[in-house]
Amino acid sequence: MWRQLCDRFGMPLGMAVVALMGIWLILMVLLPQWQMIDYSLHPSLLPAEQGGEKDVWTLANYATFFQNEIHLSIFFKTIWSSVLVTALTLAVSYPLAYYLAKVARPGQAALCLLLLIIPFWINEILRTFAWYIIFAFRGPLNELLFALGLIDRPIRFLNGDIGVLVGMVYAYILFMVFPLYNAIESLDRNQIRAARDLGAGWIRTHRRIVIPHAKPGIATGCIMTFMLAAGSYAVPALLGAPGSRWFTQIIYNWFFEGGDWNQGAAYAFLLLALCIVFVTLVMRLFKVGLGDIAR
Repeated sequence: MWRQLCDRFGMPLGMAVVALMGIWLILMVLLPQWQMIDYSLHPSLLPAEQGGEKDVWTLANYATFFQNEIHLSIFFKTIWSSVLVTALTLAVSYPLAYYLAKVARPGQAALCLLLLIIPFWINEILRTFAWYIIFAFRGPLNELLFALGLIDRPIRFLNGDIGVLVGMVYAYILFMVFPLYNAIESLDRNQIRAARDLGAGWIRTHRRIVIPHAKPGIATGCIMTFMLAAGSYAVPALLGAPGSRWFTQIIYNWFFEGGDWNQGAAYAFLLLALCIVFVTLVMRLFKVGLGDIAR
């Protein structure tokens, strides 16, 4: 990377770019994360007690998490739901990305991409409220199903996890489509034609040619979608029922309602550690490195 920057921009400008990247990494990533870890390893004390005998490093905040069965269940439910959101988003995005990359004409692809992007000009909370209106007990979806004779009474879509899953798939679909599109678009069409000429069906063609070629894009999309879903707050808060709380809501409560930043930092660090583990597993599963994902 260092050589590529120097070759492209010259030695002085390349050094300046690397220096700016280093400063950004230290100030915006490393220092805040270290501050969060430091908070998580200290007890919650009154201002007068901070720096005193009680202000020592401890694992009590982490022990609180593992001793709380409700928070443990919400944590694992959040992880499982985030994996499900990632799988659903991949299932929806893969056909769309393939169509845009290999089937649609340039004009059609540009129009489809524009239609995908335009809704994201609106704030995420407003888009989530739109889904809240659609899924409401007397909302348009229930009215449509009732008019078609498919139901005889309104369905409470917002009482479970359906609204949260749909809202998240919609909210993060672009983070899956674009990496897949970039990966599939670089595939030589002649490989697909050769597979079809040799008698391979569409399923086998995708399994043996398209998907292996698109592995970096799949890995990138899965990583981004999972991390965004696991760290989401607005979607589960607006579309989720009281019984479908997200772990981020617990973290929010510790920070801003309970006022216990130390306990909240411990919970946030556990979520961060889980996301790092997920990234590592996805990279191993798809056998890709950071260089492949960064393309």
